Amino acid sequence: MEKFNTFTGIVAGVDRANIDTDALIPKEHLKSIKRTGFGAALFSDWRYNDDGSDKPDFVLNKPETKVAEILVTRSNCGCGSSREHAVWAVVQYGFKAVIAPRQDDQPGFADIFCNNCAKNGLLTIELSESQVDEIFQTLEKEPGVKGTVDLAAQKVTILSSSGATDYPFEVAADLKTKLLEGLDDIALTLQYEADITAYEATHG
Repeated sequence: MEKFNTFTGIVAGVDRANIDTDALIPKEHLKSIKRTGFGAALFSDWRYNDDGSDKPDFVLNKPETKVAEILVTRSNCGCGSSREHAVWAVVQYGFKAVIAPRQDDQPGFADIFCNNCAKNGLLTIELSESQVDEIFQTLEKEPGVKGTVDLAAQKVTILSSSGATDYPFEVAADLKTKLLEGLDDIALTLQYEADITAYEATHG
């Protein structure tokens, strides 16, 4: 897994709550046994017409946001099934971070989706509903606006024509370390290789 570095990229917003994994990648795209090639299937029901042509009104088909790297949605993103393909599709499209609002009765992200994101180096950021409202308002006024994600400093900065607006976020310390150092589950386990070897030698 690559280290998560501070980056600046275009922000795209899909203004819907409860985006489930079938919306992220419909089941007809799950036939491949490889872990590559899923980016083109992201939001496919919303991105493409029946004949395969682009729906021009969908945000990822617009010239200003076609190469976005920061995705903004509403709450409970990634609900539904546990398919890891949904995260593969988001990452392989080119997104490095997803932002969603936490609410009293609903999280920003479904738990399994959040865990799958962590395994694949995709940063999930929870902000308040009012902050996400503000970001969507900026996106409506300035399609193609850029944002900077600084995981080390734990902040997102939206770079609009009116100036830079910072949105600090919380992240678990272990997840932060894992992403910054680019450690997948295997790499995390191998950090304790000497201890594992010593244990096996005495319990063989």
